[in-house]
Amino acid sequence: MVKWPSLLIVLAIFAPTAQAQESARKRNVLLITSDDYNVSMGAYGNTAVKTPNLDRLAARGVRFDRAYCQTPLCNPSRASFMTGMRPNSTRVFNNGPRLRELKPDVVTLPQLFKQNGYLAARVGKIYHQGIPGGVGKPQTHDDAPSWDVTYDPPGAEFKTPGPETNPTPKRDQGFRYVMGTTEGQEQHDHQAATEAIRILEANKDKPLFLAVGFIRPHVPPIAPRKHFDLYALDQIKLPDVPADDWDDVPPAALHAKEPYFGMNEADSRGSIRAYYASVSFMDEQVGRLLDALDRLKLTDDTLIVFLGDHGYHLGEHRTFQKMTLFEEAARVPLLVAGAGVKGKGTAPRGLVELIDVYPTISDLCGLTPPPAVEGESLRPLLDDPAATGRAAAFTQLQRKNLEGRSVRTDRWRYTEWNDGAAGVELYGHEADPREHTNLAKDATHAETVAGLKRLLHETTPVIRPSSPTTTAPTITPPGS
Repeated sequence: MVKWPSLLIVLAIFAPTAQAQESARKRNVLLITSDDYNVSMGAYGNTAVKTPNLDRLAARGVRFDRAYCQTPLCNPSRASFMTGMRPNSTRVFNNGPRLRELKPDVVTLPQLFKQNGYLAARVGKIYHQGIPGGVGKPQTHDDAPSWDVTYDPPGAEFKTPGPETNPTPKRDQGFRYVMGTTEGQEQHDHQAATEAIRILEANKDKPLFLAVGFIRPHVPPIAPRKHFDLYALDQIKLPDVPADDWDDVPPAALHAKEPYFGMNEADSRGSIRAYYASVSFMDEQVGRLLDALDRLKLTDDTLIVFLGDHGYHLGEHRTFQKMTLFEEAARVPLLVAGAGVKGKGTAPRGLVELIDVYPTISDLCGLTPPPAVEGESLRPLLDDPAATGRAAAFTQLQRKNLEGRSVRTDRWRYTEWNDGAAGVELYGHEADPREHTNLAKDATHAETVAGLKRLLHETTPVIRPSSPTTTAPTITPPGS
């Protein structure tokens, strides 16, 4: 017979401690994506934009000040950060192909969690929202192996009552926007937040990987009037751009044939206002998710990651939208907060890439990503904002018969179009953060160009079997 003191000792040895129970508990993951969102956020220094909920998320965690997408276009960017692989590896370069068609054996980020006992749920746009397809239809670019549960909000976007403005009718939805008279319940993002909250409530006691994809501020920006009213039109300013900004830029670098896509100053300011209004509407939905986590007492057990899939021009370089390789199109917001994140309110200056999201989430949740993942865990920067980031960040795109590849280092951005045959750009970010002066032909920077060229070709080699033609779009100079 075992004596009671000995039995108590044995039980004490094998009984799990509170610390062990905590370490054994699986962290929830809430991944939030926003479509076509640049760094127009209070936390990033743009105090003209009202983003109180994203700002409080940034204050609770880490804001990466220099994060870069791998492609400034929806489908290839999402295929990249959902696999942790560069576009050269996914082979997804535009909005046409489906990821799984090109990489049938890939293990995506949610799929890894699904394989490790998590409920993997998608609400809204995570992979590209399909062509055809669109709001209210199942995602034609969705990936069944990634998810246990999916939900596509009906989102009766253009049934939103309210005045509609379209300054460029020939471009269809390009700059079309609606100032809604409702609270936005009929819109995709409001419905996405509602369903995401329902999933949180129904699975609060289960390990959960929940990805919520908001479509705002992607065009057409539609938001309730109250969000437009946050921004007085006469207070909206176009960025200052030198009169000769296009003179030293290769035509390939710009995807617009005329400044501001043909909009006058008033229409351009109206478009910026609509973008800001839809950002604030999206921010409101983020706030609903954060409030739900607090109410359900899930905040301390949940890793929260917010990102934009790529950047977006709002008048910089006299252009709008994406599909360039300038800083505004390549740089994205990236916030990491919650369980496992030591930094609170910090903002590392180290360079990071969206392919780093996959290994970071995996690392913080104790999972090992597959060998194909090319990103690096950001845990060192989450723990210490002074830690060293990447030596360089790479962004690339294809536009008809043009292939562009760009490398961003601490001091420089170097870009080649069609392997240099259609143009080369070099910008020094210490003196020229807006990238207005192309130094590529300056002999004093020849050594810098040569070094960055080697770096670019080593990491993102030419992906076409032969050099494409160098025909570039015709661009009308400013003022003509």
